[in-house]
Amino acid sequence: MTFDPKRTIAELKELRSLTADDNGAQRVAWTDTWLNARNWFESKLAELPVEHHYDAAGNGWATLRGESEKALIIGSHLDSVPNGGWLDGALGVLTGLEILRRFAAEYNGRPPVTVRVVDWADEEGARFGRSLLGSSAFAGTDSIAVDRGRTDKEGIRLEAALRRCGVDIDRFPESQAEQKNAAAYLELHIEQGPVLERLGLPLAVVMGTKGVERHSITFSGQEAHSGSTPMGDRRDALAPLAKLALEIYSIAGKHKDAVCTIGSVKTFPGIVTAVVGRCEATLDQRDLNAEALAQMYREAKEASEDFAEQHGCSVEWSRIWNIEPVPFHPQLRQFCDEAIFEIAGNGIKLPSGPLHDAAEVSRVGIPTVMMFVQSLYGISHNKIEDTKEDHLEMAIRAMDVLARKAAKWISEQPR
Repeated sequence: MTFDPKRTIAELKELRSLTADDNGAQRVAWTDTWLNARNWFESKLAELPVEHHYDAAGNGWATLRGESEKALIIGSHLDSVPNGGWLDGALGVLTGLEILRRFAAEYNGRPPVTVRVVDWADEEGARFGRSLLGSSAFAGTDSIAVDRGRTDKEGIRLEAALRRCGVDIDRFPESQAEQKNAAAYLELHIEQGPVLERLGLPLAVVMGTKGVERHSITFSGQEAHSGSTPMGDRRDALAPLAKLALEIYSIAGKHKDAVCTIGSVKTFPGIVTAVVGRCEATLDQRDLNAEALAQMYREAKEASEDFAEQHGCSVEWSRIWNIEPVPFHPQLRQFCDEAIFEIAGNGIKLPSGPLHDAAEVSRVGIPTVMMFVQSLYGISHNKIEDTKEDHLEMAIRAMDVLARKAAKWISEQPR
């Protein structure tokens, strides 16, 4: 079986036809569409001399045993956000499949090192708000006590949704066993931003992922009739949140590459004839520098308290999730740079603002690197997400070169 990037693109289109509608991809984790996508992927493995299983956190592993137990892991995720794009996550998994095919054919099913492809469970956190669920279980950074009670918009608990898919959240720690013999981890992903397109470049080495602070914020005031309550007598819980929504632009603007986003707002009672008595919001803050990230969090919290006091309200903060900045392995970054130069002639080094499973893998000391391929219009998490097919082919070829280099490096390391 020859290495064929065009086959990977065709399979991505096939997956899109099976799991998307007119609004985009619908492979939200722990849903039937996502399970169908995983079954479809398993069918692609049937022709290969690999072992496949799901670990205790629902991560899917395809393993091609090699002469050495030391393992090169290639992965990403098949799940998507609602109305998502056709490439986000799936590109990395299906590229790993094609590289697995090449290793199996070139070495008659027995490469010098073990090669594994992983489909991480629930990278997006789209349904329950907990990103990197499967990879954090693998890394031992899971937060079971907090996560089990999370609910989706229908009121279904995360714990129940997992159980329906055959996953017991209390057994998450068992997935750490997959770390055994892991020698390197590689991940290909679309950039999801505008930098590569702006520079006219197809590929980039990812230097690391930004740290994240993600909180829920609740302002509490007093419900009142919108017609009979004078403006000066109101304790409107939406007012301090509105001020905070503007203030985060100033907070982020003090730090290079920093971003702050209020992504959701809910008001109660939520009717046109009532002053808002309670306002719930989420705040996502990201930066490459850990000290800057901590400062942004402090400044936002202090600002929220000041704004709440101005409007006779109170405010409470609750951490949803956080992760520190994660730099990737210098030797693998060098290999990635060489692979990009060999295939594309030139590239660039970029940080990653979006979260990726690679960050969790790197946190446990497994040498890790990511490669980005250009995103048209800088758009992702949207049905118009796209990448030129010649750039996709270059990315798949460059990842294969990177995998060869990484496998050789692993094989040359002392036992």
